[in-house]
Amino acid sequence: MRSCAGSRRRLSDSEGEETVPEPRLPLLDRQSSHWKNAVGFWLLGLCNNFSYVVMLSAAHDILSHERTSGNQSHVDPSPTPIPHNSSSRFDCNSVSTAAVLLADILPTLVIKLLAPLGLHLLPYSPRVLISGICAAGSFVLVAFSHSVGTSLCGVVLASISSGLGEVTFLSLTAFYPRAVISWWSSGTGGAGLLGALSYLGLTQAGLSPQHTLLSMLGIPAVLLASYFLLLTSPEPQDPGGEEEAERAARQPLIGTEAPESKPGSGSSLSFRERWTVFKVWMKAGFELLFFRNTSLSHAQQYRWYQMLYQAGVFASRSSLRCCRIRFTWALALLQCLNLVFLLADVWFGFLPSMYLVFLIVLYEGLLGGAAYVNTFHNIALETSDEHREFAMAATCISDTLGISLSGLLALPLHDFLCQLS
Repeated sequence: MRSCAGSRRRLSDSEGEETVPEPRLPLLDRQSSHWKNAVGFWLLGLCNNFSYVVMLSAAHDILSHERTSGNQSHVDPSPTPIPHNSSSRFDCNSVSTAAVLLADILPTLVIKLLAPLGLHLLPYSPRVLISGICAAGSFVLVAFSHSVGTSLCGVVLASISSGLGEVTFLSLTAFYPRAVISWWSSGTGGAGLLGALSYLGLTQAGLSPQHTLLSMLGIPAVLLASYFLLLTSPEPQDPGGEEEAERAARQPLIGTEAPESKPGSGSSLSFRERWTVFKVWMKAGFELLFFRNTSLSHAQQYRWYQMLYQAGVFASRSSLRCCRIRFTWALALLQCLNLVFLLADVWFGFLPSMYLVFLIVLYEGLLGGAAYVNTFHNIALETSDEHREFAMAATCISDTLGISLSGLLALPLHDFLCQLS
């Protein structure tokens, strides 16, 4: 069986000798390679998005507490809280959790915007190594920070890791069978569920936020092991396929021709960007869906919202083999209805129980995950082989741009609502 190192040589951008086409693998070896690649891309999706999700789950803690100086062994059990708006019925932080969302997404947006201009000059392996180092650095920096500003710098590192990893691994799927897209999407959904659930579970069990973050340092190591040790070289789909993969890997992501697509696909992708604005605007507003006189504190309610949303995302991102949706715009319309309904509840407070909000948040996650996996699956079907790498990388931009816009909109919305008595 060909080694993973061979794959890295073929997919790197460094100069090398031409490789002689190898004969197709026997059936047993092909099956083994299929499952190794499937598990590999699932783990890559899981590990790549893990730090991003954990930072969102920890957003309320990051903004609610200052670390006392000199306290590096544990988080002070009675940290000094950042002032809240006591006159508001929403129990608001002075800074919206949208600030953490922006720190967690704007560096990703910059990376994805610049990627088509020169990222192809950097081979895949160094990109993955940088991504893993940044992920580990984010956990350490936030865990040992003494201020909100330093914690936000750690969130920025998580964003760099996630953004660089996403554009790298989605481009890499162009050299593997289309089925790996489903495994990658399922892994990113698993990151949402496991990331939010692990942070919720460990903090609920009494572990400090600092120790909770430090316990997650093994995730970047799993990412590196999955890429360097688990993935096999791409199996050629037709004679000369490996030469085509090598030639494509050496080309800039922006070429002289536009990616080919089937009629109607362009409108779906443009609507996806608008849909993402609504989706993440709602996530940034979870902080304001606060129920008093319950067994859960404000911070605990926020963590439960994040965990349930990610549970829905995981379930729907893993459902491609069971349910495929061609018209993703329908999911966007349902998201808009969710936005209007929850904003009305924030304003009027007509929902009697937080458990109803739990159900709506879970439903929101199901819609979001389904839109993600079906969008990339449709792109894989509708673009030609030579354009698929570019299409996968470019489509990430619309998703990240929508999240960034929603974070910017959520900041003034948060301040406005928090001024209501």
